[in-house]
Amino acid sequence: MKSELTVNRIKVFAHHGCHPQERIVGGDFYVTVSALVDVEPSAWRDDQMEGTADYSLFVSITRREMAIPSKLLEHVAARIASAVLRECPSVLKVSVTVEKENPPLGVLCQGASVKIEQAR
Repeated sequence: MKSELTVNRIKVFAHHGCHPQERIVGGDFYVTVSALVDVEPSAWRDDQMEGTADYSLFVSITRREMAIPSKLLEHVAARIASAVLRECPSVLKVSVTVEKENPPLGVLCQGASVKIEQAR
């Protein structure tokens, strides 16, 4: 059976951006990780974690990768997606959205984001 596991809007303070000042000062980011998982019967029938993906690992991966400064949101999102596929064998496909809360655009907006999808 297939299942979609999602951790919505993990809030992380990080140092990403094209402008040097963004990487010095930092800011708030929100990361959503959504994965298509091949769920084994032991999970849905027997209530066993071993048959699915542990979404707390998505949070750990996100925190680790967000701690490495990047100029581009695409770069950090791709790193998160690649790590999820590498470290979570039951994940078939992953989608990662990284949203910058207050981008320096000179206008008031709710944020800017990028979404990356990777599959095995």
